[in-house]
Amino acid sequence: MNLSVKIGNVRFKNPVTVASGTFGHAEQYYDLEEVGRLGALVPKTVTLKARLGNPPARIVETPAGMLNAIGIENPGADGFIHHKLPSLQRIGVPLIISILGHSDEEFVTLVSKFHEQRQIVALELNLSCPNLGKKVLVAQDPQATHRLVKRVKKISRVPVIAKLAPQVTDITVIARAAQDAGADALSLINTFPAMAIDTLRRRPILGNLSGGLSGPAIRPMALCLVYTAAQEVKIPIIAMGGIVTADDALQFILAGATMVAVGTTNFINPRAPIEVLEGIKKYMRGNKVKDIQQLIGGLRTEAAETKG
Repeated sequence: MNLSVKIGNVRFKNPVTVASGTFGHAEQYYDLEEVGRLGALVPKTVTLKARLGNPPARIVETPAGMLNAIGIENPGADGFIHHKLPSLQRIGVPLIISILGHSDEEFVTLVSKFHEQRQIVALELNLSCPNLGKKVLVAQDPQATHRLVKRVKKISRVPVIAKLAPQVTDITVIARAAQDAGADALSLINTFPAMAIDTLRRRPILGNLSGGLSGPAIRPMALCLVYTAAQEVKIPIIAMGGIVTADDALQFILAGATMVAVGTTNFINPRAPIEVLEGIKKYMRGNKVKDIQQLIGGLRTEAAETKG
């Protein structure tokens, strides 16, 4: 079977990766031999300068999901390169680095800092983090999305992936803006804005008031957004949003995703990405599918069959 997929000029051995911020400290908590079987790794988003993140509480369990308001806590680009990156490089898996700048200039600086690092095969532009107190996200503004992607693409030596937000009127408008600016792929989707209240204290549970909802609760919505975007753009999509099992991942692939990222379920089952990968292989064997390309965008609809 051929499970390899391509984004830009980079070929990955299989379509399974992890969502940014959900697979930290791989060298301490995971069987690195198993991790080495994944198509790629996406570490936690890196900013130019170190961030302490939001006040506690930062994580709240919800029915079929989780709220998080971490606030992009990270050691900054230099700290990440010197203290975090070496252990990730030793795993031997292609790295997609998620970066977030607070201005176009910061994004440009981040790109230059990561250019010379080994095994970094792509950059994911986090245009959609809901936990930073921004009134309008870059990924909610097609002009801003186009401007930033175009500027980064002009200087990047590796494929550029735009991570988009779900809280937009029409995802295709933003998706096309990113594609038209030269993005090599899209990441869909980031978390949904959400909150929880402690009724005894009559106060928000999260220290940041609100956070991002992830997990199985958002999967049907994420799936719909991925399918909708895939009908309008020609560039690959890395899909995420409540993927727990191989069947979940296959739904996204059939909807048009080239790669799938396992996220929140990593906190519950660290082997989930490997189980998803093995499940995809089992499905392909059972259905005599020799190439993953036969499944990407392979959703059968009445309209498609009529057209065919």
